[in-house]
Amino acid sequence: MARDPITPTASSAAKPEAGPRTVTYPYRRIELPEPTPARGADPYGSEDPEWLRIDWRDCLGSIELNGAVVNYAAIGEGPPVVFVHGLGGCWQNWLDNLPHFAAAGHRAIAIDLPGFGHSPMPSWEISVPAYGLLVDEFCMRLGLEGAALVGNSMGGFIAAETAIAMPSWIDRLVLVSAAGISHARMRREPVMAVSRMLHLLNPLTLRVNRGGLGRPGVRQLAFQGVFRHPQRVRRELLYEYSRTAVGAPGTLPAISALTGYDFLDRLPRIEVPTLLIWGRNDLVVPAADAPGFQRRIPDCELEIFDDCGHVPMSERPVRFNRVVGEFIDRGAAR
Repeated sequence: MARDPITPTASSAAKPEAGPRTVTYPYRRIELPEPTPARGADPYGSEDPEWLRIDWRDCLGSIELNGAVVNYAAIGEGPPVVFVHGLGGCWQNWLDNLPHFAAAGHRAIAIDLPGFGHSPMPSWEISVPAYGLLVDEFCMRLGLEGAALVGNSMGGFIAAETAIAMPSWIDRLVLVSAAGISHARMRREPVMAVSRMLHLLNPLTLRVNRGGLGRPGVRQLAFQGVFRHPQRVRRELLYEYSRTAVGAPGTLPAISALTGYDFLDRLPRIEVPTLLIWGRNDLVVPAADAPGFQRRIPDCELEIFDDCGHVPMSERPVRFNRVVGEFIDRGAAR
């Protein structure tokens, strides 16, 4: 992981804003679900993150799986928790979570999907089922029995696809602002046209992000679509998010694979207890999609984080780690 010096800034302790009851997405106005009470500490961001004190070079590994090389980070020992990032992401999207679960007695593992982060493009065509098979093979090869599988955005789509096949190693499933409901209704052509334009503009965007994170206006412009409050997030974490962004070689093939892929009628096959976590103010995958998962997955509970965008694990890590930890512990107590 890069060691570029970036001046730390503390997260603001301001009270959460009263959120709107609706949000506008392309061509439609969406009613937002009511937030879930926090039932504990719920700061925005992390003022003194543990991940900054870890030499992550000692935690990195890679494995070759059926025509793909998968880069991953692993820390801790105990029952495994496996994290899968979203579109344009990488394992560093889970920096605020890996140390917590390691300290809580888990082996915490986050992967770079092929075509993202430091995992090269695979020899096979990227698709949701192919990624699902890859996650299954990865966990079997590493002997990860009784694992909790956690996925954000596209990673949630993939985690759900993996769980539909009912592999024996999954004990609990956590879907975080998961794609898969709205995407089943999307038309491929207009989505791909916009995606190609963003892909071409990305090199310039990355240069601005890396060189200008000290400028509040740049942080706001670059991350306001993902984070509810980019100014209240550590600049070091924003840098890690910006390193791969949408310029990863897997971006366009993954968008094509996600768009129009419909697994809604197969969601009832998920038999493991499932937790949904959503940012109420998500501008990427609307929180209104959450009930679509909840209705279809038999054993499913939902947490809506208020005043939170698309990445609850990084925006409200204290609450996220507590809620997911409690959910996993309930499974261990059975």
